[in-house]
Amino acid sequence: MEIGISTFVETSPDAQTGEVMSHAQRIREVVEEIVLADQVGLDVYGVGEHHREDYAASSPAVILAAAASQTERIRLSSAVTVLSSADPVRVFQDFATLDGISNGRAEIMAGRGSFIESFPLFGYDLDDYNELFDEKLDLLLKIRASEKVSWQGQHRAAIHNLGVYPRPVQELLPVWIGSGGNTESVIRAGMLGLPLVLAIIGGQPAQFAPLVELYYKAAAHAGHDASTLSVACHSHGFIADTTELAVEQFFPSTQQSMNKLGKERGWGPYTRNSFDAARSEQGALYVGDPATVARKIINLRKQVGITRFFLHAPVGTMPHDQVMHGIELLGKEVAPLVRAEVVEWEASNK
Repeated sequence: MEIGISTFVETSPDAQTGEVMSHAQRIREVVEEIVLADQVGLDVYGVGEHHREDYAASSPAVILAAAASQTERIRLSSAVTVLSSADPVRVFQDFATLDGISNGRAEIMAGRGSFIESFPLFGYDLDDYNELFDEKLDLLLKIRASEKVSWQGQHRAAIHNLGVYPRPVQELLPVWIGSGGNTESVIRAGMLGLPLVLAIIGGQPAQFAPLVELYYKAAAHAGHDASTLSVACHSHGFIADTTELAVEQFFPSTQQSMNKLGKERGWGPYTRNSFDAARSEQGALYVGDPATVARKIINLRKQVGITRFFLHAPVGTMPHDQVMHGIELLGKEVAPLVRAEVVEWEASNK
């Protein structure tokens, strides 16, 4: 069971003071957070790509590369790369470069993206949303498989037996498929034999179990060894010394962020009742003391079959020292509890 952190490198106004930090400051903070995550034994850190004022990470590979030379073991992933509006050649080159700097720790998490700002920015039509992703994923996988590439599609110039460099340290640069739970995307990931990341940020996580089963069935149907594949979860959360403190520290920025997105997307208001329901035993919010969060992650493994867990923290803007302490607790206290319980549970079910 792998445990890690994901972030969108947000620079939204501070929920308490209204102050807005610079993109540069938040980027530097995230590098420090990645270094700490490595030091406390976390397995993976993911940085999400966005192209708007309140998110500072338009180029996750660059941020991850800044941390790569200061870390030793932690895997470094996008979360996600908006592949539909990107050039797969450049994406591969960026992450192969990161793989070289980190000596084989880079990963790509590819997705369509739930934000659409990158499409007009890079000159793409939203009417081609699905077709763009399918075509560009096909090219990315061809580049991954072969040094010399020949390829032709509808939305990018053809490539005729050209090399793509540098090549990564890893024999195959890991490419994960990020999904919000769309059945079609889950089946596609399974058919391609690619690991899957589910964004479980609402409802009850146990309801995603049928999707995980469907993913493995699709993989087996396509001839892939399902035992070699992984399913990850990306969920919001925060850890403090006590559950009361975690709630007090995490709720204000979460409420502010969710209400901002809610206005953009037509959601209802995010209230304290919404927050408390989501952090219940059956909910998708992982907020509390180390024992509480560990118990919920363990249940997620047992009920859904998740083999990697990303705690998305912070949501919105929180004090850097609080985020750093939360990462320390995740690595030093939560992760050991989860790993030990999962090993014991799996041994008893053999």
